[in-house]
Amino acid sequence: MLAQLGAVADQDERIARACAYLLEHALTAGGHFTASGAPSGTADCLQGNLCWALVELGCDDPRLGSAFEWMARSVTGEGVAPAEARQAAVRYYAGKCGPVFACGANNKLPCAWGGVKVMHAFSRWPLERRTPLLDRAIRQGVDFLFSTDPALADYPSGYSDKPSGNWWKFGFPVFYVTDLLQNVEVLVSLGYGNDPRLANALTLIREKQDGQGRWPLEYDYAGKTWVDFGPKKQPNKWVTLRALRVLKAVG
Repeated sequence: MLAQLGAVADQDERIARACAYLLEHALTAGGHFTASGAPSGTADCLQGNLCWALVELGCDDPRLGSAFEWMARSVTGEGVAPAEARQAAVRYYAGKCGPVFACGANNKLPCAWGGVKVMHAFSRWPLERRTPLLDRAIRQGVDFLFSTDPALADYPSGYSDKPSGNWWKFGFPVFYVTDLLQNVEVLVSLGYGNDPRLANALTLIREKQDGQGRWPLEYDYAGKTWVDFGPKKQPNKWVTLRALRVLKAVG
C-alpha cells in the first residue's frame, strides 16, 4: 500500500527500516519471499507484490537480485525440480507448484492474478539489470497474458467454470486480487501499449469513464486496511489516477 501511495524509502527512515526488516525475515537464501519463513511459503502473488513494492519504494539491496532470479526461474522452470523431488535443492512446492504461474490455489493451473503481479515486478526491474533469464521469463509471461483477449480474462480459472468477476471491477489499493486495469498497466509498462491485442481492453477502460472524466471505485479492501479510499460505486481519485496513467502512456 505504501508503494501504491507513492512513498519512497529515502524520504522516511521508517520505510527504509521496514524494507530491511522484510528482507531479513521474509526472504529465504534461495530468493523466495515467504509467509512462513520456509521456501514452501512462497506464492506468485506474494513474490510479485513484494518485489514490485520494494523496487517502487526505492529499496536498493543486493538481496533483491536473488528474489528476481528465483522469480524468473519460477516462470521458465529453468533449474527448478518438480514439487515431488523433495531432495532437490531448488524445487516447486504445493502452492507455487510449477512454471508459468502454476498455483496450487488455482487447481495447479497457471494463475493470471499471480502472473500479473510477477510481471508487474519485472516491469520495474532496471533494464541494465535484466539478465537473459529474466528476459525469457518476461517473454513467456507476455505470451501468457496475451493467450486470451485481456478484455475477456479467459485465463485458467481452476475450481470455477468462468473467470472471477473481480477482473472487471477496478479498485484501489490492489493487493492479491488483480483487475483488468492492472493487467493492462503491466503490458503497457512492458512496451505493449500499441499492441492491437490490447484494443478491446482499452475500450473497456474508456467506457468506464464518466462524463466528468472520472472512474468509480468498484472493488476495495474495506475492513482489512487502517483507512478506506472512498465509497464504492462512486467516482474515485485513486482509480482515476490509475486509468489516466494507462491512457496517457498509450497516447
